[in-house]
Amino acid sequence: MITYKPFALCPGDTIRVVSPASPIEPNETEAGIALLEQAGFRVEVGDHAFDRTGYFAGADADRADDLMRAFLDPKVNAVICSRGGYGCPRLIPRLDLHAMARSGKMFLGFSDITTIHVALNKAGLATLYSPMVGSFSTPRADWVKQSFLNALAGADPFDVDYPPGTCLVPGVAEGLSAGGCLVPFMDSLATPHEIETDGCVLIIEDVGEKPHRVDALFTHLIRSGKIQRCAGIVIGEMTGTDDMIPRNEAGEPIEGYRNVTWRTIVTERIRPLGIPTVIDFPVGHIPNMLTVPLGVRVRIDAEAGTMNLREPICQEQ
Repeated sequence: MITYKPFALCPGDTIRVVSPASPIEPNETEAGIALLEQAGFRVEVGDHAFDRTGYFAGADADRADDLMRAFLDPKVNAVICSRGGYGCPRLIPRLDLHAMARSGKMFLGFSDITTIHVALNKAGLATLYSPMVGSFSTPRADWVKQSFLNALAGADPFDVDYPPGTCLVPGVAEGLSAGGCLVPFMDSLATPHEIETDGCVLIIEDVGEKPHRVDALFTHLIRSGKIQRCAGIVIGEMTGTDDMIPRNEAGEPIEGYRNVTWRTIVTERIRPLGIPTVIDFPVGHIPNMLTVPLGVRVRIDAEAGTMNLREPICQEQ
């Protein structure tokens, strides 16, 4: 149950950048920080945001400390992640999630950051599945930036000219939005911070998974009973999956169990459920993505391939 919504940001508010997952170079954050500053925000960088320990952005204790301090610092109005990668699950036992939720601060990020979204949603805080500071180190469409900036101001992130998804199963559905990157939220199962899907609109996307792993993940989602309890499903892209299909010198798929495309797999797994479903929705690990609230009531129209808000994403000041 969502108890807290974040406060909308105003020019002059402070946004702190943290790195709870994989490391990032300072130059990779410059464009994102510039975008925020041009919008009128003050940007601070966490003490350990540019640390590096193997495939983590520093030690677990330091990454968790940066995150907690950002949420508890009264001068900070929002917390945005520098990038995803891997590392967030290791931080969860070190975080006071209820204190973070009570702060009412806006929290933004995607990919591995899904782990923290799921935990904060469970603790009662609505969050934003959005581009990160590092996301803007590569060119993005203008509507991507506008959706992101709309959300920061508490406005409708869907009120932009985005390309709609495709209907997989027709119908209309409403519910609290949940989910994000498939592997991280599946990793929450059987933990104290397990994703809640009852009556929700479940958002699913991922990157770098082989075709048979996509099948395994969706099969697990079905066998767990989680997806059958959803009101609706929104699928982004299994980015990079089809690139892993073996091909011959002519570029043609080689016959065998590994040459099934991710859309074929998802269609075979999801269509029989009969739940209104949109596929190829612009969210997640793609060049151009919407900012999508999590823990906020939304409505999907599968035949139109759209998602709309049914309540504000922020609380009133």
